[in-house]
Amino acid sequence: MNEQELDAVPLLTKQHREMEQLLRQVADADDDAHKKTLFEQAADQLTVHIKSEEEIFYPAVHRARTEDDLLESLEEHLSLKRLLADLLELDPSEKSFEAKFKVLKEQTEHHHKEEEEHLFPAVLKLLDQPTRAALGRDMLTRQADLTQQGEPRDAMPSETDVAAALPPQGAQTIPAGAR
Repeated sequence: MNEQELDAVPLLTKQHREMEQLLRQVADADDDAHKKTLFEQAADQLTVHIKSEEEIFYPAVHRARTEDDLLESLEEHLSLKRLLADLLELDPSEKSFEAKFKVLKEQTEHHHKEEEEHLFPAVLKLLDQPTRAALGRDMLTRQADLTQQGEPRDAMPSETDVAAALPPQGAQTIPAGAR
């Protein structure tokens, strides 16, 4: 991957489109077994994406002008985690699965739209391209680590009590590749 492909903002946007496509596949699946398999893939993908944002991206872009967007994003993540945790306990054949899944899909799409319209433009102004590329590399490394640990979705039910916290302002992390 070149520096442009590693840029955290286009990287996250690309992952948003991939997630939305996978969620459409889950919604369109006719067979419950296939739907369950696709949902588990989506749950792992969403878990890995959320964790890399919360652990790497959000702390790196936390500034006064991004704080409100980040706090809203963290609350949206909490809602998504709760829905994921509920859905992981359900079989796709249960009536409540479809309703909860529809809400998850809609909230995921809304969250992506909010980030892309509000947070990402601010990040493009805050961080130069080499810093964003280093951030993208760090996020991809973390995502690979989480994926190699097995089924990332299994950790989701333990993260549904409160939203993840932002580090104090001024304690922004510098991507390892930018140091």
